[in-house]
Amino acid sequence: MRFTIFQESRKGQRKVNQDRLAYTYSRDTLLLVVADGMGGHAGGEIAAQIAVRLFIERFQQESKPSLKNPLKFLQDSMFRAHQALGSYASQFSMLETPRTTCVACIVQSNYAYWAHVGDSRLYLFRQGGLIGSTKDHSKVQYLLDQGIIGAHEVADHPDRNKIFSCLGGLVEPVIDLSRRTPLRNGDLIVMCTDGLWGVYPQEEMARALTGTPVLKSSPALMREAEARGGSEGDNLSLIVVRWGPETLSDEPTTTITESLGLGEFQTEIDRTLTLTDRKGVQRDLTDDEIERAIAEIQATIKRYKT
Repeated sequence: MRFTIFQESRKGQRKVNQDRLAYTYSRDTLLLVVADGMGGHAGGEIAAQIAVRLFIERFQQESKPSLKNPLKFLQDSMFRAHQALGSYASQFSMLETPRTTCVACIVQSNYAYWAHVGDSRLYLFRQGGLIGSTKDHSKVQYLLDQGIIGAHEVADHPDRNKIFSCLGGLVEPVIDLSRRTPLRNGDLIVMCTDGLWGVYPQEEMARALTGTPVLKSSPALMREAEARGGSEGDNLSLIVVRWGPETLSDEPTTTITESLGLGEFQTEIDRTLTLTDRKGVQRDLTDDEIERAIAEIQATIKRYKT
């Protein structure tokens, strides 16, 4: 495989970043995953962290060096993350189960497969045009589909943050799966949370990322999106992959996986976690606290990763 990849998450104007994102790849398969912990639900950042880590651990267990059935892997991982969140809530006697949206993508043998729950999005662009995307599990998407509101009303609709499917909810999540989608060199896979797509229309995003090296255009897009969010700006996260060799840059930015051995992986995962004290004040955890939290999360994940 050959690709160029960019990944970044920003807190925006919120006190805590509840977004989590990661990618990992073997010699033959690439996994991308983005989760947005749901604000107003206890431990949204924990929910996102559990979902992302479960995907990574299951991928590294099953991709040897490729997956037998990418869509089944995505669906099963979503359900297992949902179950793990319920287990985590029970283990610590939480009054409310942590919840998160999630979008994940597998690329294997020049085909892309993706799944999502909630309103974290995936776009697939080819030469500036949209050839594939997720559809939000949200109230405003339903109203839009029914013709009750117009596209111009979505951004400012009072129910724009209400979603009807998530991981960790009281009911089984609605998981949408894509079809197997062939990729061409130069295609762009873009995955992001609502803090980004809420201020950056799809067409404008495509223009910003097309025709410019990924490692130059993507950081600029994030900076602009954060500025547009202003004083009410939400957490915003982005993964961008340009499939095939990066021909737009003078510098060697293309990732080439052929040199990886069987059972070897390269991974980039966000380690950030936050803590809410008894007074409701949130802060970043220390390194020791992060390690303890991760140990607790991994103990929960182990029950659901096989």
